[in-house]
Amino acid sequence: MSHHLDTPLAAQGGQLYIDDLYVFNGDRATVFVMDVNSSVTKADIKRGFHAEARYEIKIHFNGAETEELTYRFAFGELDGDAKQILQLYELTGADARDDAAMGTPIAEGRTGEVSTGGNVRIWAGRITDPFFVDLDELATINGAVKNGSRVDRSAWRVDRAKNSFAGTTVESIVLEVSHDEPLLRDGTEIGVWCRTLLATDAGGWRQINRAGHPMMWPIFWPHDTDFSDPANFRHPSKDLPEGGEEIASAVAGVVAANGTAPDPQAYGWSVARQLYPDVLPYKVGTAANYGFAVRNGRTMADNAPEVMFSMVLNTGTTSGLTSDVTKAARATTFPYVVPA
Repeated sequence: MSHHLDTPLAAQGGQLYIDDLYVFNGDRATVFVMDVNSSVTKADIKRGFHAEARYEIKIHFNGAETEELTYRFAFGELDGDAKQILQLYELTGADARDDAAMGTPIAEGRTGEVSTGGNVRIWAGRITDPFFVDLDELATINGAVKNGSRVDRSAWRVDRAKNSFAGTTVESIVLEVSHDEPLLRDGTEIGVWCRTLLATDAGGWRQINRAGHPMMWPIFWPHDTDFSDPANFRHPSKDLPEGGEEIASAVAGVVAANGTAPDPQAYGWSVARQLYPDVLPYKVGTAANYGFAVRNGRTMADNAPEVMFSMVLNTGTTSGLTSDVTKAARATTFPYVVPA
């Protein structure tokens, strides 16, 4: 589950920990952005992508429980120019769900450079982090969700809001898939999540981290600093049966304490069903918006923390923050990111 915050484990292996997932419409293409390795963990964080890891973007079609398309990135070691060779593989059908499947190589390049292949363009490298939130505001939400108590905003004021991630950077993977790709035509309903995997001594692969909806870890598991919660390791199809009760109970407790839902238990389960399976929904070719009424993909200008806080509390919240980069700029430039 996505998480930026400073924890001992993230500081040791930030290359494997996902910060954000974005999905939005580009120039006759769908754009997928996967960010990892935030500099917020510590100043001397190891740069680049892990050379023994896989970085995967998983795509479900028409509400299916399992993925039918996987885009897999692999990286080489840093060279003398501080760049890495990258390779992109496509896996479809049953292979999309099989860690042992090799996939079809469709593009190759180096970090910091735009590469093309078939119906895709790719870019990967260090960027200015587009994510924004005030950690002081997050702390007020954390306390209320953890304790099932009223939100205490006495120590936080919207007119003094600040972006705690200003000046931070992340490693970003940007994948642009043309609408000419048969599986991702205009109008296709998809669900997207991403994950990192690490090679094991036995020759297999171990899932380390995954992400779909934003802000899941910071809201529901902020004190799990070693990322041991099973939500990180399971497949999204297992989310609701195995973790739905946990989300529903947490939400029910906080809305009951704040008096924002006439039936806290029913509302808690409605939120659990919106967030689980933890897969980001998107209709190909449409304007993305991670908003209050509609969650259709996510742009880098969307105020995801504000949306998630309001959903969990069942009342509107105002963060006082906006993205530093407009939606228009994101929609007209490639690689859609601001290199650090």
